[in-house]
Amino acid sequence: MHDDIRRLFDESLATTAAARDRTADDVARAAALIVEAYRAGHGVFAFGNGGSAADAQHIVGELAGRFLLERRPLKAQALGANTALVTSLANDYAFEAAFARELEANATAGDVAIGISTSGRSPNIVAALAKARELGLRTIALTGEGGGNCAAHADVLLDVPSRHTPRIQEAHAVPYHILCELVERGVASP
Repeated sequence: MHDDIRRLFDESLATTAAARDRTADDVARAAALIVEAYRAGHGVFAFGNGGSAADAQHIVGELAGRFLLERRPLKAQALGANTALVTSLANDYAFEAAFARELEANATAGDVAIGISTSGRSPNIVAALAKARELGLRTIALTGEGGGNCAAHADVLLDVPSRHTPRIQEAHAVPYHILCELVERGVASP
């Protein structure tokens, strides 16, 4: 069992290192895009399914609360967190349209949308990123290798070079924590 545990840790570390090499410049671009939006009075919407929904809520918690610095709260919302709303939208329209519809109700041009999909092919994430662009939002996609269908709708693609969901999800936490730290520093400085 210990050999398996060490192997899984090693796989996770290797995936995270590969993500660092692939996405470092794009993480900087994404952070600059979010800081620019906040400085202009806009906000961030994050969304995903399952574990990626939890990641979206985690990002929003770091932005609306604080990450490392005591500072003003930043406007951020996790789509799908209101179960009454998401289930009514899924029932009345389709689950594929739920996040897009929620964006349409709340977002304004200049906001930032962060879609998270390990495969890059989740229909509701792709639809929400497409709707975000239509509404004039800037878009960031956190995905697995290549970005799938999300890539076509992302201003910034942060694609972890893996096709293995657990390793992708583990590796997503590092760039989004870095994003939160860079954004926090960016909005705290003049």
